[in-house]
Amino acid sequence: MQATVLTFEMMVVLGLLAFTVFLFVSEIIRIDLAAILVMVILGGLSTLPGLETLSNGADLFSGFSSNAVISIIAVMIIGAGLDKTGLMSKVATLILKRGGTTEARIIPIVSGTVGVISSFMQNVGAAALFLPVISRISARTEIPMSRLAMPMGFCAILGGTITMVGSSPLILLNDLLISANRTLPADQQMEPFGLFSVTPIGLMLVLTGVLYFVLLGRWILPGQRGRGEDAGAARSMQAYVENTYGLRADMFEVRVPEGSILIGQKLADIMVAHHIYILGTSYKGHKVIAPMADTVIEAPARLAILGLRRVLQDEFAEPYGLEILPGLDVFADDFAATESGVAEVVIPPGSSVIGQSPIDLRLRQTHGLSILAIHRGEETLSHVETDDHVATHVGEVLLQAGDTLVVHTQWERLTRMKSDQNFVIVTSDYPQEELRPHKVNWALGFFVMTLCLILFTDLLLSLALLAGAVGMILSRVLSVDEAYAAVSWSTVFLLASLIPLGMAVQNTGTAAWIAAQILTLLDGWPVWSLQVGLAILATIFTLVMSNVGATVLLVPLAISIAVSSGGDPAIFALTVAISTSNSFLIPTHQVNALIMGPAGYRVVDFIRSGGIMTILFLVVSMTGLALFF
Repeated sequence: MQATVLTFEMMVVLGLLAFTVFLFVSEIIRIDLAAILVMVILGGLSTLPGLETLSNGADLFSGFSSNAVISIIAVMIIGAGLDKTGLMSKVATLILKRGGTTEARIIPIVSGTVGVISSFMQNVGAAALFLPVISRISARTEIPMSRLAMPMGFCAILGGTITMVGSSPLILLNDLLISANRTLPADQQMEPFGLFSVTPIGLMLVLTGVLYFVLLGRWILPGQRGRGEDAGAARSMQAYVENTYGLRADMFEVRVPEGSILIGQKLADIMVAHHIYILGTSYKGHKVIAPMADTVIEAPARLAILGLRRVLQDEFAEPYGLEILPGLDVFADDFAATESGVAEVVIPPGSSVIGQSPIDLRLRQTHGLSILAIHRGEETLSHVETDDHVATHVGEVLLQAGDTLVVHTQWERLTRMKSDQNFVIVTSDYPQEELRPHKVNWALGFFVMTLCLILFTDLLLSLALLAGAVGMILSRVLSVDEAYAAVSWSTVFLLASLIPLGMAVQNTGTAAWIAAQILTLLDGWPVWSLQVGLAILATIFTLVMSNVGATVLLVPLAISIAVSSGGDPAIFALTVAISTSNSFLIPTHQVNALIMGPAGYRVVDFIRSGGIMTILFLVVSMTGLALFF
């Protein structure tokens, strides 16, 4: 191998790499700001004499127009569009029904599904698609987002090794082999790999990732972090209502069987008599949220009830022969913390509702409000009798100016109610979004179109994804402002700012010099140790530069080493292409950068969890290559 001389430019790049790693690990400043700082320093250094090749004006900001960054922006918009239709919430519900609400059962389902999906689409796309799903699951199960995002993200990366189209390095590999064949003798020509040639190894890696987090997740995954989930806001509101108004209750789902003496009675009479709140009914598949107070109960039916378990069990369920289900089933979607909760609504002076009762106003039907209490002056009126006040039929109370209505409602209905000047919405910390289930066909149509463009055409990945994102906007699944809001700009700046550094590592010959030094140390070692050395080298390179760049640089070196040492050049090249997916130690991989913000991860979290995963990846991938090749 031709000797590579260490130049002054290379030393500068090595110093900048060390500085970048220091900023990432120490977290003296935010990681996205650290990446921007490094880009600025790189641009400044490139203006000095003798360092012009570090970067030029075009390369310095090329990351912002790179295929990878534009692809990430597009998949975030597509994922937000699917979530806006409520589709991701339904997927979350399906997962919870199949896997329950425990971390040990949810992680294998989510991670395994993402792993399989990412074998046929870009892993960052699969991760972005499931990010809203795990957010919904986190809100409903109270499992911190930080304990779900990393298993999902890591398995998305691992899933890219299941097929030859699952990751960019594997897609490039066959082209690199064909190019290398031109310089090889006839007896050493390499055959291209088939679509499923790597599938056994990829499945082994995904299974390893799933088992890793299922068995060791309780120790290696961080606890509650991040932006503060909607569920957290809902729990805070519930605690506030309990402390302020003395309303203590939980949500239950009750089954009303045939023959129950409850049949034929009105909801209003039942709520007043038993100090409970019936917030939903379901009869023969017809579900009503915030049903009218004069609704008559039929059977077999399901009721969504807010009340104290003791009261509900002893004074309601047992006398009427009802069954209290262990958790919400039919109403799981409707009363998830991301969909509904307790809020405060004030009656302003001059409101047209003054002097009328909630029953007269039909607030349940018109606004979806289930009134839990009315706070007036120093007094709180509610169905529940406490030491401070007697039980009151709040539906019949005539409303006055200044009354605070404590209500249970769906957030979508509350958002629409803000335009009604007869009410003032006091609660602000709730998900103020309006779902568009009527747009689900448009969203699915553009999603399928995007997949078809990716799988069956040669269209640039970013262009295919942008076509789907623009389709979401033109069809009004999302507004333009909502599309902008869906993008995690910290992720975009993190990745875009690091791309010039990776280019400098490659363009200045620093990467080639590092490779030469390591491979010189391995000279004369057994063939299998050379292969392991290449895998480790590819792992290191993919942490500081793009996996595509690492593949393009190392595959020719791997083929040369194999030819000179008597190894199989195709297997050595495959080793490199697979190992460039071993990117778990720091959040430079697109998927890791994507999940870092929403889950509130720090670099140390990736070092702790990713360090073990990196070693497992090397062991399992080398074992798989030995077994199947």
